Amino acid sequence: MSDRQPLLQSLAKARLACDETFRLVDPQFLYERPIAERHRIVFYVGHVDSFDWNLLQSRFSLSDINPSLDKLFAFGIDPVDGQLPSDTARDWPSLEDIAHYTQRLRGELDRALVTAGDGAELDALLHVAIEHRWMHVETLSYMLHQLPIDRKIAPVLRRQDTAYGRPGHETTSMIGVPRGPATLGAARDGSFGWDNEFDAHTVDVREFFVDKCKVTNVQFAEFVRQGGYNDRALWTPEGWDWKERHGLTHPAFWKPDVSGFRLKGMFEDLAFAGDWPVYVSHAEATAYARWAGKRLLTEAEWHRAAYGTSSEQRQYPWGDAVPAAQHGYFDVATFEPHPVDAFPDGQSFWGVHGLIGNGWEWTASQFAPFSGFEAFPFYKGYSADFFDGMHYVMKGGSPRTERGMLRRSFRNWFQPHYQYAYAGFRCGKDA
Repeated sequence: MSDRQPLLQSLAKARLACDETFRLVDPQFLYERPIAERHRIVFYVGHVDSFDWNLLQSRFSLSDINPSLDKLFAFGIDPVDGQLPSDTARDWPSLEDIAHYTQRLRGELDRALVTAGDGAELDALLHVAIEHRWMHVETLSYMLHQLPIDRKIAPVLRRQDTAYGRPGHETTSMIGVPRGPATLGAARDGSFGWDNEFDAHTVDVREFFVDKCKVTNVQFAEFVRQGGYNDRALWTPEGWDWKERHGLTHPAFWKPDVSGFRLKGMFEDLAFAGDWPVYVSHAEATAYARWAGKRLLTEAEWHRAAYGTSSEQRQYPWGDAVPAAQHGYFDVATFEPHPVDAFPDGQSFWGVHGLIGNGWEWTASQFAPFSGFEAFPFYKGYSADFFDGMHYVMKGGSPRTERGMLRRSFRNWFQPHYQYAYAGFRCGKDA
């Protein structure tokens, strides 16, 4: 029990963070669907606890509580064929019934965990449960960001100290990264990782150039001003069809204003912050890169720019020290980003800024298994269901990413037309 106590404390912390996230919504609007491609908010109220139950019930031989709700809340959705969910609010249980269900699940699991013996398998399952919750704390933030402001309840925000910023520094230059190795993935040394993180392997990366900082709102505004959304040559055929079908003319986090644009904040509209990273879809990032005469980085290039040095590879861009406030904007700190050069202490060996936190970064690499991949036996579809050529790897982290998932091997992924993630990009080009 004493060896597992830190894990149980981490689970309690993740539960609290989930509960606090749901409290950001006025309860009468929990049946809304802010993002058309996703479930209604109410699904996630039941899902995070149902996931734990479905994961751990058989491990403890626990009796069924409500199999129909176990099934209803089992899996989220990520439609890739353009067909959107068609359920109505009336198709979902009442909040009272869901609360009763989730409280019983937590109670049964907690009683079982208190008396559980030691075991690496159970520890791995707890890691899955904990990180799954933190993932939803983040992705729920994306969803709630799209909910109208008057349907949310603003908390007292924990904004980090803004003194790290160094406004006025040049952020648009490119940095040369010499040829060298990049280690992707995780070693099977007993440390936790999701199935797609294995196995560790080294890639020889050719010399390339990389943007010093993420692309900013003001840089992307020039792409918009010069007609980037109207130039078919800049877009992939699929990206163009998607953009035209939805009538897109600017990023989802921008809001047209008489003076140009404002930014959609979580709880208020904000002045246009030109030095913040732009949050866009992979399709928009790809079009911008073509317009700029550049391209997106591959996953291996991103690793080389972030963790490489002249002689070795680091655990984090700044070295091996654990992530702290001076290194970036992460760990569920806030709902808005910071200037792209706000954390000089977080730069890589090569002088590349803002690689960890402040917004995930799209890469050009499709999400695919590494050699040696083995699906989790208790969650076979976690990664394998998305090895479909229709999802792209993201690296780094956002202001809402919990620090445990800032490890070098962690991989995130989304469809190229998903606009709502806290995700930006930086460009590269061949040497």
